[in-house]
Amino acid sequence: VLLVLYLGYVGLGAGVLRALERPVEVQAAQHLLQQHWELLSNHTCLQGPDLQRLIEGIIQAYKSGVTIQGNTTSLGRWDFSGSFFFSISAITTIGYGNLSPSTVAGRIFCIVFALFGIPLNLVLLNEIGQLMLLGVQRCAHRLEEVFHWQKKTSLLIKTCTLVTGLLLFLLLPPLLFSDKEGWSYEEGFYYSFITLSTIGFGDYVIGMNPDRTYPGWYKNVISLWILFGMAWLALVIKFCINFLE
Repeated sequence: VLLVLYLGYVGLGAGVLRALERPVEVQAAQHLLQQHWELLSNHTCLQGPDLQRLIEGIIQAYKSGVTIQGNTTSLGRWDFSGSFFFSISAITTIGYGNLSPSTVAGRIFCIVFALFGIPLNLVLLNEIGQLMLLGVQRCAHRLEEVFHWQKKTSLLIKTCTLVTGLLLFLLLPPLLFSDKEGWSYEEGFYYSFITLSTIGFGDYVIGMNPDRTYPGWYKNVISLWILFGMAWLALVIKFCINFLE
């Protein structure tokens, strides 16, 4: 029964997403093809294969962290803060996919680094989650002593955990992203949940806009937000699993 429910839920998601996203995908493909032929027809000196190689080169450079700005290129994705953020995204298994090692040595190191880093990350998240739960329990017990709500302690713990986490990890961060990235609140909220749930589609990633200047603390603070936010979300998921069981 559980397997049927699971497959049905996934099928529902597939059907809804296909209905919502497929028309936009087709429209984008047609628009791109139209731009491609207009460029070739307006600039007859360009040849199709040459243009294709240029496009592939731009895509490969972007994956390596290089973007074109006028007649120069923009670097910075592999500076220390960028590398630190990538390391966090690797061992937390978020894996945005917008940046990856391009050298053989870098790929081998990434495998070894993740092999030991992922278990270390799980242990750390568990410890952070326990500390969060302990703090919430103390607050709930304090309220119990003051207001004599003996039968409502469990509900208080879950409510405090949910409300505090919603504010710190989902509702307030989009305001920062709106300021630093120029995203709408909805886009920032979407990024927050996709990141903390480790889905990590990679369509929105902080600190990647070459037209913006980011403060040095930005990626480091977001890295800490990811760690504590994942621990909080793990607690919420645990509460949900206990409720379903």
